[in-house]
Amino acid sequence: MCGITGWVDWKEDLSNQHVILKKMANSIQHRGPDAEGFWFSPHAAFAHRRLIVIDPEGGTQPKTFRAGDYTYALTYNGEIYNFRELREQLRKCGHAFETHSDTEVLLHAYLEWKEDCVQHLNGIFAFALWDDQKQQLFLARDHLGVKPLFYTERNDSIIFGS
Repeated sequence: MCGITGWVDWKEDLSNQHVILKKMANSIQHRGPDAEGFWFSPHAAFAHRRLIVIDPEGGTQPKTFRAGDYTYALTYNGEIYNFRELREQLRKCGHAFETHSDTEVLLHAYLEWKEDCVQHLNGIFAFALWDDQKQQLFLARDHLGVKPLFYTERNDSIIFGS
């Protein structure tokens, strides 16, 4: 089990909100005792608490990918059962992978299929993905809701967590 949390605000600059995001991550520490990670941009901030299961080195989160001038960031909890098959399918589409983690496969699935990526996933999951190009947050969870994902909208912001 891992824990994810984050905050997106389309008006406020979140780049220096380290103290608040750290408190948010501390509230889910029990969900991921092995490691923690943080990612900040002007309008999005993600935290991840990790229980190491797959790829201890390559599964560090939040996971980011740079495409030209844009950054994509992912914080994810779960297990994608068909990630090896998806990795091969995505390789055939031209994607290159640096790790053996299902996290990286999920990020590349979004890059290839955008929001339709969830239609390709077999597993239990909850994730948040920041699309810098669209300035858009994409939240998703598995079809049965095995992995929890909660959110609230306040003014020009969204706060989420598992």
